[in-house]
Amino acid sequence: MDLKMKRIYEAPEKADGFRVLVDRLWPRGVKKEAAQLDAWLKDSAPSPDLRKWFDHDPEKFATFKERYEEELLTNPQTAAAVAEILKQVETTDVTLVYAARDKEINHVVVLRDFLEKQRK
Repeated sequence: MDLKMKRIYEAPEKADGFRVLVDRLWPRGVKKEAAQLDAWLKDSAPSPDLRKWFDHDPEKFATFKERYEEELLTNPQTAAAVAEILKQVETTDVTLVYAARDKEINHVVVLRDFLEKQRK
């Protein structure tokens, strides 16, 4: 099954499959009904301290990636959220939904790559 990424501000589609919000905070201006989410796994997101430190600064992205991957491996709540996503992607397409503006420098890119490695 496929593992995709999509901004929450983009229209939901049937092809999205299982839609899971992977942000710790609810996105501004989005009604829960309009988001059409199947799950909201807050614990899959970086810790508040890491998120604030990173602040979407491209110069910090490499270090952010290392620290976030460490959290994905060692934090029990994060590991449980990762396990839930991996369970879903065994049987259906999964779309990791997020709010960040930058589509290339954000935690979802790191999460997707991490999940892909775990699948293999």
